[in-house]
Amino acid sequence: MPGADQTKRKVTTLNGTAVMIGSPCHCGYERVMGYIISIANQKGGVGKTTTTVNLAASLAAMKKRVLLVDMDPQGNASMGSGIDKHGLEYSSCEVLLGNSTLREAIQPTPEGSFDVLPANADLTAAEVGLMNSPMRERRLGLALAPAKPNYDYILVDCPPSLNMLTLNALVAADGILIPIQTEYYALEGLSALMDTVEQIRAHLNRGLQIEGFLRTMHDPRNNLAVDVSSQLLSHFKDAVFNTVIPRNVRVAEAPSHGIPVLLYDKHSRGATAYLALASELLRRHRLRGAETQLA
Repeated sequence: MPGADQTKRKVTTLNGTAVMIGSPCHCGYERVMGYIISIANQKGGVGKTTTTVNLAASLAAMKKRVLLVDMDPQGNASMGSGIDKHGLEYSSCEVLLGNSTLREAIQPTPEGSFDVLPANADLTAAEVGLMNSPMRERRLGLALAPAKPNYDYILVDCPPSLNMLTLNALVAADGILIPIQTEYYALEGLSALMDTVEQIRAHLNRGLQIEGFLRTMHDPRNNLAVDVSSQLLSHFKDAVFNTVIPRNVRVAEAPSHGIPVLLYDKHSRGATAYLALASELLRRHRLRGAETQLA
């Protein structure tokens, strides 16, 4: 949980500024390197891709420099951002396998609000190719490292499984954001994900932290959804984002037009919710940065 283990983390200094390992680096509250957030949950259909695309657009609307990294062979985050996954010369597959540079593969969205490292079905081959590669779980992190100074946030859309692609995303990440649909099976498989996060912390990425649990596709008229939401708050407390993403027709329609909901209908409840999520995320990071400067 954010804040839960930060008191246990070693404090170091960056140009005389106290910075806690695993927390965003700030100098006067200004980010000095790209902060990587992987959006992950091995359960499908919980809104990972929708959240990645719309959070990227919302952060960009707040003047943040954003790179969206598509690590799902379905390529839905690419398509939802306006990038045609069928016409790619280079993609995240080539970057992971070392067959292209990150610069060659990155594309701006059609409206130019954020950048995308796109993906398509070729990424399945990359997963197989990585199995016998040296530093196989660190390939994404190594590829992203040179680009971090160019972005405030790097958002990684993970596939709905705990495979080598997801492992790369979590090893590269500073934080993990976990979307959870407020339904009966919401917590199914979550323990496996949390066990994976703890294993990665122990052996591969000590700085990985939980950014928060995001309630998605929520219908407050549904008693079960309200009950599940209450369970999440009771179990994870402050690690649950205050922002709740409602079930919204405009959010569901936007991907078919290849644009985030903020561009499709900026006045919709979905667009408003994702803007609120971006604001809450930035507020949490500002607070965390202030705390580390006082440490």
